[in-house]
Amino acid sequence: MKAAIVLLLGALLLTSCAIESEPYTTMTSGTRFTFLALGDSYTIGESVTAAERWPVQLAAALREQGIPMGEPEIIARTGWTTAELLAAIEDSYDGEPYDLVSVLIGVNDQYRGYSVAEYREAFKALLNAASAAAGGHSDHIIVLSIPDWGATPFGERANRANISAEIDAFNAVNRAESLAAGVKYFDITPTTRPPVMDASMLAGDGLHPGGAIYALWVERVLPYVVNLLGRE
Repeated sequence: MKAAIVLLLGALLLTSCAIESEPYTTMTSGTRFTFLALGDSYTIGESVTAAERWPVQLAAALREQGIPMGEPEIIARTGWTTAELLAAIEDSYDGEPYDLVSVLIGVNDQYRGYSVAEYREAFKALLNAASAAAGGHSDHIIVLSIPDWGATPFGERANRANISAEIDAFNAVNRAESLAAGVKYFDITPTTRPPVMDASMLAGDGLHPGGAIYALWVERVLPYVVNLLGRE
């Protein structure tokens, strides 16, 4: 039974989805801001509809606030580590600067047993790539903390306390490196833990957040981005 659980969890975290290296849709008429979202399953929105993905929800919320934001271009795949995301950016990024760049990565580094030191080096390199994509404007990069999959039913079957502790250690790294780089950091991890997270807030796979959790992330990020792009 334990082996079956490990295999199932590995399949959910490490399944390969198609990379979205083209825009999610064509630009909405009249838009002038561009958005690049970088990450893994939490950015591609594993097991939710395209409209429920948090970058897509953010773009829609910005337009509702009068910010002419186009649909996000997403470079993300379920199962990617930080190094794998960096390699994908190097393969697919054409050098055109974006008005907003988001980064959410690290759960698969933790899941695969990579060290905090390994994650730090890869994350620093990724921040450099994000800076290039943002045209060198560090304030146009937003980093979201790693969600805690230990709070899901799969985490309960594994070792929830250890998972959460490791997620906290990885988040300490991405927070410190983001602040050192002058990048805006958002701690969304509490939204993926009780009492906020429960079974009703999960996607159908029982592991990833549902659209309502992603909406909470948008609520936290939205005021900063409205203020940032509203000045442009």
